[in-house]
Amino acid sequence: MRIPALFIALTLPLHAAPDLILHHGRVITMDEKLSFAEAVAVEEGRIVAVGGNEEVLALKNDQTQLLDLSGKTLMPGLMDSHVHPSSAAMVEFDHEIPTMETIAEVLAYIASRVKVSKPGDLIALRQVFITRLEEKRYPTRAELDAVAPENPVVFSTGPDAMLSSLALKMAGIDRDFALPKDHAGKIEKDPATGEPTGLLRSFSPKLSAKAITQSPKAEDKYRRTRELFRDYNSVGLTTVADRDSSPGQTALYEELRQKGDLTVRMRVSMGIPAMSLWPASENAIEEVINSPLAKADPQLQIIGTKVYLDGGMLTGSSLMSEPWGISEAYGISDPQYRGVQKITPERLKQLVEKVTAAGLQFTAHSVGDGAVKLLVDTYEEVNQRHSVRAARASITHCNFMQPESIAKAAKLGVCIDLQPIWLHMDGRTLTGHFGEDRMAMFQPLRACFDQKVIVGGGSDHMQKIGSFRSVNPYNPWLGMWTAITRKARKLDKPVHIENALTREEALRLYTTNNAYLLKLEKETGSIEKGRLADLILVDRDPLTCPIDDLPQTTVLKTWLGGNVVFEK
Repeated sequence: MRIPALFIALTLPLHAAPDLILHHGRVITMDEKLSFAEAVAVEEGRIVAVGGNEEVLALKNDQTQLLDLSGKTLMPGLMDSHVHPSSAAMVEFDHEIPTMETIAEVLAYIASRVKVSKPGDLIALRQVFITRLEEKRYPTRAELDAVAPENPVVFSTGPDAMLSSLALKMAGIDRDFALPKDHAGKIEKDPATGEPTGLLRSFSPKLSAKAITQSPKAEDKYRRTRELFRDYNSVGLTTVADRDSSPGQTALYEELRQKGDLTVRMRVSMGIPAMSLWPASENAIEEVINSPLAKADPQLQIIGTKVYLDGGMLTGSSLMSEPWGISEAYGISDPQYRGVQKITPERLKQLVEKVTAAGLQFTAHSVGDGAVKLLVDTYEEVNQRHSVRAARASITHCNFMQPESIAKAAKLGVCIDLQPIWLHMDGRTLTGHFGEDRMAMFQPLRACFDQKVIVGGGSDHMQKIGSFRSVNPYNPWLGMWTAITRKARKLDKPVHIENALTREEALRLYTTNNAYLLKLEKETGSIEKGRLADLILVDRDPLTCPIDDLPQTTVLKTWLGGNVVFEK
């Protein structure tokens, strides 16, 4: 196929030539028209020509590196809109944590930790989601007591946790314990006895006990974070967003950049205290606004702030518009329970106003449709005073969305940071609990794309290095496949296939849409003249390969700004 000459950008000075020409490939540009090409030229980290083999190769000189792609597919580097590198990289620093899919495996792991601990030492297990266990429930307090009678045990899944009897005792929680009236948390109690079941929602008590684990040094954090970023590169990721960062973590990113080890473009949302006294919250926002890292920088930039508006869908505490329903799996006994709201409407308005007025992206962890509605309605009110679209206002997770919220987000230009992988990992349990009708609101990607809401694809990667073994899996090809097929593990039919995306749309989740969401749309996300040369070479064409082969896509080579950061 001969590419028309008009498609190629021949604007190099007469004395210059590209550093690199990639030729004889199938180039998926991901430009607005989804154009295809055969060759790409790169000069000083940027794309200077895209077009046919003959025209692009005519730009070479003796110093130009040539790479024959032999018909393989070249694409823009992929982006993940939501990761947590600090915890993900360090969670197995002390010891490897096995994958657990049954209560028995959970209890066996806890028993193994008891053997290497002393009585009174804390045994903590985090982010083993009950939606992914065969029994689809929390381990009971009695089960924790049985395997660790002399150790306090905390089994936490995001904002919620099951505590053993000893852990409850250390925390001072008994039948008479009550949280302050304005506290968003909830202590579940047995309706028959009034005793705490051990399940705490959006409340983490302080325990005097500590887990006996190795403490990483600064060089350990540096090494493991660098290792994680290189693993991101190995699956095609060239940009990621840390969606709850801290000054210490951003300092690590800056060190990685200075030493030439930052192999992904880092977009950062700083975590800020949402319900502190207002002067403290306001000062935290001011620090973000005034940070040197808040200036536009394609390599490392603070793009905004992050808060937590509700609890977790996987733990039974996301804020829903209708009651959750009584559930043994989630430990819900109150028929009117709708989840947890962590921020008052008045405070949410103050936060959104302050952040977006500064041109920073405000985003809030908003899982349930009740939380999404509250945030979108708040954006609508603030938009009367200044544009939330201009600030790239966002909703994080956004798993359940009412049609009215989608329409309002489209009108306001509100973006969505969504994790398709949750449908694959958790769709079976969620369908079993909520039923077919309510699941029509779950990740309604088709409606969002039809109304031109910008949705970016992420993983919410929390723990472990390894794109399939991680919590949650950060393999973007698996995320794309899920968005296209709507298939969930161990479920025999798709989860509302009418909400599925086309292959092109699924690619846009991880390229052009994320570029816009993460304030990089002028720099990367597509293969076009002037864009940064963030590129990946893959072993198959994701637009035409057998659909069930898509998750096994192998990345052969990854370039960041024209430099190779991964090669298989």
